[in-house]
Amino acid sequence: MTGRGLEGFYRAGRRVLSRCEIRVAGREPLAVQARMAAADRARFVGTLRTSPQAGPDPDVVVERNRLADGTERITFHSAAPRPLRLPVEVSLGTDLADLGSIASGQPGPELPASVHDSGLRWSCATGNASVTAAPPPSDALASAGLLRWELDLPPGGSRSVELRVRPDGAGPLRAVGRAATSPLAAARAEGDDPRVPALLGTSIEDLQALLLRDSANPADTHLAAGAPWRCGLAPADALVAARMALPLGTGLAAGTLRILARTQLTGPGPQSGMIPGPRRDAGPHLPPLCTGTEATLLFPALLAEARRWGLGEQETEELLPAAERCLTWLRTTVGDDPYLRDPHPGDPVRCETQAHAHRAALLGADLLDACGRTGGAALRQWAQALRTAFRRDFWIDDLGGGRPAAARAPDGRPVPHLGAAAAHLLDTGLLGEGALAPGLLDKVQTEHLARLLGSPVMDSGWGLRGLGAKEAGFNPFGHRAGAVRVQETALAVAGLTAAGYEKEATSLLRGVLAAAEAFAHRLPDMYAGEQRTEGSAPLPHPAACRPAATSAAAGVLLLTTLVGIRPDAPAGTVTLSPMRSAPLGEVGFTGLRIAGAPFSVRVSRLGLAMVEEAADGLQLGV
Repeated sequence: MTGRGLEGFYRAGRRVLSRCEIRVAGREPLAVQARMAAADRARFVGTLRTSPQAGPDPDVVVERNRLADGTERITFHSAAPRPLRLPVEVSLGTDLADLGSIASGQPGPELPASVHDSGLRWSCATGNASVTAAPPPSDALASAGLLRWELDLPPGGSRSVELRVRPDGAGPLRAVGRAATSPLAAARAEGDDPRVPALLGTSIEDLQALLLRDSANPADTHLAAGAPWRCGLAPADALVAARMALPLGTGLAAGTLRILARTQLTGPGPQSGMIPGPRRDAGPHLPPLCTGTEATLLFPALLAEARRWGLGEQETEELLPAAERCLTWLRTTVGDDPYLRDPHPGDPVRCETQAHAHRAALLGADLLDACGRTGGAALRQWAQALRTAFRRDFWIDDLGGGRPAAARAPDGRPVPHLGAAAAHLLDTGLLGEGALAPGLLDKVQTEHLARLLGSPVMDSGWGLRGLGAKEAGFNPFGHRAGAVRVQETALAVAGLTAAGYEKEATSLLRGVLAAAEAFAHRLPDMYAGEQRTEGSAPLPHPAACRPAATSAAAGVLLLTTLVGIRPDAPAGTVTLSPMRSAPLGEVGFTGLRIAGAPFSVRVSRLGLAMVEEAADGLQLGV
């Protein structure tokens, strides 16, 4: 760990250790392997030749296991035929820089160290950090940031040094996912394609590693957006991930909703009822969008679908007032307008925002009716008006059959570029008795969109590009301008499958599975949208998070789309709509959760689904 770029240990958005370099007998070990062993653990291996008599073969192996809780264990393994005395030096340093400065390339200089408690300590006006070592070093040189040991290794023996880094006064971190109270079911998969169980297992492991407890209400958990850039709560991403992870139970959704309900804006004013969220880059053709709008619309949709998956009546009633405030904000904001406009004056009317608003209105109306509340009829009436206007105003006719506009400018002109945001038009949402909500597009328009998403312009062979390859401003590494974003690819696969376009869905699914294999099944939130060729591999994005909440949850959604589970726990039914083509052969899932009980299902190579385990009284619907 050299301190270059974003390397280091972080705590609360600050780099508490940036450099940790090892020299054994005055030399650096030769690195032979570096890999992520788990979502919260990395393993590095190096080798050394400590004596000329050893010949060309290394006789010492240096193994470094680095954990996200601020611990690094350095183990020296000897293969020498005689006892060794190894002089070991560990050089440490930090700048105590905040994540924003590091991301912009201005981290600041290293700070001077002082000897402290079997290790070293650094201080500045904004914070402090220390490293302690076990066993204690035989010598510590603060001016050079050095800790020294003389380690005796018997033939074939091993010795270890453990370093712990944290801000002064901070206790050790404990991942929520390691506790027995994790809200995520430990589901498993099996089948003809070995990538299926590997992706599901790693996705769940990543989700568990990203779980955080609410500081004021420790019983409530949510997902950190991702490491290393986004280690806190991002409201829209947390809701999206919780929704895609509903097959693992409703506990994560309930905790996320309760946490965000406590942030909801109340009182008078146009923002009353909103879930606050920052602005987010929307690519080269559109200004940044408000993630608070997206979060506010996702809130009632997630509550409605969580209820279908088995969220208890008491929890639903507890969260219903916050969902009602979100829906009231929606109706108040649109007024007599068929479109929901961004809260920033002069912003365009976005296709993606209308998809979120339409889903929120229909699922919210379904929720209000089911809970005996008023307002559902008005929401459905507005959703109908939005559908009529959208199909007329947002469709651009061309020789290829047309495409949806990405947005409409303030003067009414369509913004014509094709991007992955159009996949949200296929994400309609789950209603009662296994039914899907109607979409914003009609049947013919949906068919044209499906063909576009399945074309080489959008399908990179590794997943769905954020921007079409023929569009102006396309950049395969563009955050919203061409890179593959796993979340949007998963939504496209699920939406295309539900609409009956399995060929296009299968191509995107196979692409993400191939990319997942290249990333050891730990998917980053994005990677380059370069065209896949024979023998190639997906290119990592330098600013990606890995693990990331949305990509880990997308792995769950991608795989369960093969089965097409549509539960209605209040009605005691579950409907299965599997991919009839069985693109990955036979596949089975155990340990999923519906109505608070284990749910196991299998799909044969003929595309036939069979429930193997379910809650008492849960009936298979038609």
